[in-house]
Amino acid sequence: MYHYAHPHPAVTTDVVAFTIRKSMLNVLLIRRGNDPYRGCWALPGGFVDIDEDLEAGARRELEEETGVTGLDLEQFHAFGRPDRDPRERVISVAYYALVPPDNLRLHAASDADDAGWFPIDALPGLAFDHAEIIAMAHQRLVAGFDRSTIALRFLPDRFTLGELQSVHEAIRGQSLDRRNFRKWALTRGRIEATGELRHEGTHRPARLYRAVASARAGKID
Repeated sequence: MYHYAHPHPAVTTDVVAFTIRKSMLNVLLIRRGNDPYRGCWALPGGFVDIDEDLEAGARRELEEETGVTGLDLEQFHAFGRPDRDPRERVISVAYYALVPPDNLRLHAASDADDAGWFPIDALPGLAFDHAEIIAMAHQRLVAGFDRSTIALRFLPDRFTLGELQSVHEAIRGQSLDRRNFRKWALTRGRIEATGELRHEGTHRPARLYRAVASARAGKID
């Protein structure tokens, strides 16, 4: 046993999971079942076990509280303001993740009473400093957006340019000029035409595209 003269802070993880629903960027939240902030909405997360890796702790809490598994988590910041948790000195290591729209089945458990998706522009009042954590995660998402293949992770294997534009608009939070966007998208070398068309009602058939091999592998220019 080791004894130290100074007190040790506790460590938690929090996960900011993004998806796109109805052309809007959404964040996954849970309703807390325990104090402090019982009944308030918060990010999925919790205390890391003494013998547990940080990312393993984040994955465990995410699954226990929401039922979501198998996401690629990216660590982006640590939050350690001394008064951020009324229980004790707590440092939280935050991750963000992208969830494809077809993987939205949630199941609240553990110390969460409920779980749900909320538009990033219409979030409820949040526990702790989770509004600050979400804001920074969104900032990081937008900052690297043009240089990365992030948008393609929100799309099915085959998609239209209109669907791709909708993803960009949802994440940026602004409308984009249709002609300029399509010209930009087709000159980036990240997508290719499949030669297929999608017929929807009486509208003109839309060309279908797919990510090129390097973009599917998640490479960044």
